[in-house]
Amino acid sequence: MGSDEGHKTERPVHWTWIDTFEMAIHPVTRHEYALFLGDTKHEPPREWDNPALQLRDQPVVGVSWYDAQAYCVWRSQRSSPVRLPTEAEWERAARGGPDGQRYPWGDQIPAWVPNNGRGPLEGPWSVTLGEPNRFGLFGIASNIHEWCSNWYDRHFYEASPALNPSGPAEGRRRASRGGAWRHALTIDRTAARSSLDPSFRYTDYGFRLAR
Repeated sequence: MGSDEGHKTERPVHWTWIDTFEMAIHPVTRHEYALFLGDTKHEPPREWDNPALQLRDQPVVGVSWYDAQAYCVWRSQRSSPVRLPTEAEWERAARGGPDGQRYPWGDQIPAWVPNNGRGPLEGPWSVTLGEPNRFGLFGIASNIHEWCSNWYDRHFYEASPALNPSGPAEGRRRASRGGAWRHALTIDRTAARSSLDPSFRYTDYGFRLAR
């Protein structure tokens, strides 16, 4: 985990063991989230009626960390239990292998990324656009920030356990990962870290399921 080329919160680079888990091949879509809203009457995401965010195969955005947790509870009642990934699981999945490449697809931004990875764009792109990484995951580290389960601590890597790190015991912000369509760069390095107040609903924040 981590990188020597990025922000100091990504240091030190360290080995981490992650037990077997599964990651969804794409983020939760607007269509999938609409089923949840219809079934539970949960409060809709921010800018739910924005035309730029209304395509059924776009990732759902404008959801808080608490909204993502509520979706996981609902989805778990309909199938096998699901949850948000830890920050360590997310990075493992995004890397697609052990060789430390900068992006999920290699050391260069792939040609299929809209506008060569430059933004901001008018809205997020389809979750199935482009090519998967070596683990078969689409769009990870690009398009939207994805909520992770654990609290965020900028100094956590200095004392992170080597086995299944699940983040600090408490905090004020939840970890998130990935680039986003609203930013100057829509794709981020696999090791880049970010965080947000879990109650905030930003239109470049969504989530991907794990189990």
